[in-house]
Amino acid sequence: MILQPAEQAFQALLDVAVDAVIIIDHRGRIETFNHAAGKLFGYTAAEAVGANVSILMPEPHRGHHDGYLERYLTSGIAHIIGIGREVDARRKDGSLFPASLAIGRIPGSEPPRFVGFLHDITLRRQALEHAQRERDIVKKYAEEERRMQQQMAHVSRLATMGEMAAGIAHELNQPLAAITNYAVACERLLAAPAPDIAEVQGALQQIAGQALRAGEIIRRLRALVRTREARREPADINELISELLTLAQSDARLNDVHLSFEPAVNLPRVNADGIQIQQVLLNLIRNAIEAFMDHSGGERAVIVRTGRTAQGEVEVSVSDTGPGVDPAIAGKMFDPFCTTKEQGTGLGLAVSKSIIEAHRGRLDHRADTPAGACFFLTLPALPGKES
Repeated sequence: MILQPAEQAFQALLDVAVDAVIIIDHRGRIETFNHAAGKLFGYTAAEAVGANVSILMPEPHRGHHDGYLERYLTSGIAHIIGIGREVDARRKDGSLFPASLAIGRIPGSEPPRFVGFLHDITLRRQALEHAQRERDIVKKYAEEERRMQQQMAHVSRLATMGEMAAGIAHELNQPLAAITNYAVACERLLAAPAPDIAEVQGALQQIAGQALRAGEIIRRLRALVRTREARREPADINELISELLTLAQSDARLNDVHLSFEPAVNLPRVNADGIQIQQVLLNLIRNAIEAFMDHSGGERAVIVRTGRTAQGEVEVSVSDTGPGVDPAIAGKMFDPFCTTKEQGTGLGLAVSKSIIEAHRGRLDHRADTPAGACFFLTLPALPGKES
């Protein structure tokens, strides 16, 4: 077949096209199959022209294509006309590859003819799949890091509770001893010839009150040591500290340290995980109390204060009148496993810093005046009602 000059020019244009260009008639028969299509599908133009275009499709589209075309010819409805979409295409050897396909009807052709533009997107899909795998890996490692941080925080809480065990036991012994004394008193009162029922009732009320006190100590202790998912919600920082002081006061009294709390009024709430913030504060208080272990003479006091910074953040500081931070560890005390305690894990300050930074806050240290150390943390304030 001898092509006319216009047809030769058109065929030359098709053959230099980068994308596969395929023209079919109203029966789905291939009329034009350019050079790029041949390279992509493995057919020569002679093999492809005259064949049904469905040879380039995998099942189930291969068996349904003639039906799609017939529906278009009778109803004029074809959702793929003019739309670029991703499809799976089939080579001569039966292998499949992903392709981007756009189809249009040739204007003025009657019966209708259609032209399709198609290019291989294997590399793009591989790149997307690789990127997705990378995202999945990053997500997996982020999840593992989150779990590890939670486990480290749990270990740190358990270690702190272990260090405070003697003080907590002393705190629990007080209501338990009171319960025993009141129970003995009830027994004695009831054994009298004419029991004073009002006095017995008073003793029973004291037993109930002391039992509630012991139960509250255990509740707070369990809340601090249990394994749990982090959960942030609006919180009153003064309330969190007040709840914590029951446990901290017992440790302070056992070590002959005066622990006091100076809350600021009208503080805004913070978005925080209350247990995690209490863990940080308990660690700071415990460290301040331990500062007096090898320190004799002078005032033995730890003060917890709340307030607002010049930037509007909520600040909590824990100050002591001890000897201050050892200059040898001042620059690395927030590093994991840095400790001066014989039985210490070295996780307390490192975990505390990671917790506060996860809350978009800051944990740091400054020297106190006239002596001692001051550790402080800041948390972003929530807008709205002050507590």
